[in-house]
Amino acid sequence: MTTPATTPTSAPATGSATRLRNGELRAMVARVLADDPGTDMTPRVVAAKLGGRSSGAVGNALKVLAECGAAEVVSTAPLTYRATATTAVVAATVITPAPAPTPRPRRAKSSATTAVPDPVAPAPKPAATAVVTGPVTRPNGLTYHPRLLSGMPDVTALHRLREAGVAALLYGPPGTGKTSVIEAAFPDLLTVQGDGDTTVADFVGEYTQTDDGRYVFVHGPLVRAMRAGVPLFIDDATLIPPTVLAVVYPAMDGRRQIVVKANGGEVVDAADGFYVVAGHNPGVHGAILTDALSSRFSAQIHVSTDYDLAAQLKIDKRAVKVARNLATRQARGEIGWAPQLRELIAFQKIAGVLGAEAAAGNLVGIAPEEDRTTVASAVRDAFGTTVKPLALGTRI
Repeated sequence: MTTPATTPTSAPATGSATRLRNGELRAMVARVLADDPGTDMTPRVVAAKLGGRSSGAVGNALKVLAECGAAEVVSTAPLTYRATATTAVVAATVITPAPAPTPRPRRAKSSATTAVPDPVAPAPKPAATAVVTGPVTRPNGLTYHPRLLSGMPDVTALHRLREAGVAALLYGPPGTGKTSVIEAAFPDLLTVQGDGDTTVADFVGEYTQTDDGRYVFVHGPLVRAMRAGVPLFIDDATLIPPTVLAVVYPAMDGRRQIVVKANGGEVVDAADGFYVVAGHNPGVHGAILTDALSSRFSAQIHVSTDYDLAAQLKIDKRAVKVARNLATRQARGEIGWAPQLRELIAFQKIAGVLGAEAAAGNLVGIAPEEDRTTVASAVRDAFGTTVKPLALGTRI
């Protein structure tokens, strides 16, 4: 994994600090925690280590880091934080500080009229995204091996789509690595896991009763991501009822704003850096890619299993051969299922515990009923023996 240049852990005092680009303060705060992982720190202590940054701004950054698992709250009185296993990943997400905006000349004040303030200069554009050239560590600590997308690493491509404001929809069979690449690209993302029971409240939040009997409105991941300027990942987006998913659309278009009706019509604006990326499994029962959803995601990227990576991961060559064979038949429309990387990794783990023949039998057993005969034939050809699905035998 290519290690980006270290984000500085000190900064000029607040009064003279240059304007930070989106996510830079979070990365700086994460670096302070990661550099001293065994120490509990208050926002004030972190702010002091950053050369006098606003403790309020640092506190907000720490809160966002905690929400995405890149920091943990150790105590609430006083409020203290500590690094987690993924803090260093977030600390490396910002490569270089942005240049300060060029000052605009001031208008001369007229003695007869009130001076009109100059318009605020636009924020500087982010520095060019660094090209990833090696494995990337996901927030869960697992390693992701990037693949090429339009001539560049997929992680880098997703970064650039975010910078351009182009929402991306990744689609393909379960187990092909859609979630892996998204988490590798955006370690600070917030996630909504979609299914047929997902509601608007799962996105925007709802009232929750506290221990003392009061009711408070707890904001959901959509609102938190908009305010923090971090990506929102909608997994299995096409399983969510279209009327529910529509709550996200105003945040994605030119308005970049939503109204939380459940909280008295609260208006939430999206901060710079807010981005929506989604996953779609076309073959899953109930998955519907509506025109409204498709039109919001301008970049639609097919994700399939990288069988070469499976070989590099030292997975049994016979299992990889079975998967390639079945994938070819699936592409021709002869069958509807083929083992993906997730199933091949599971094969290797089962083989290490129960043996290769048992793992091969499990491949047959997890195949859909209508494809099981074809899968069993492919396994027999590759392993040279007939295997049956895993099942309990006679009593010991």
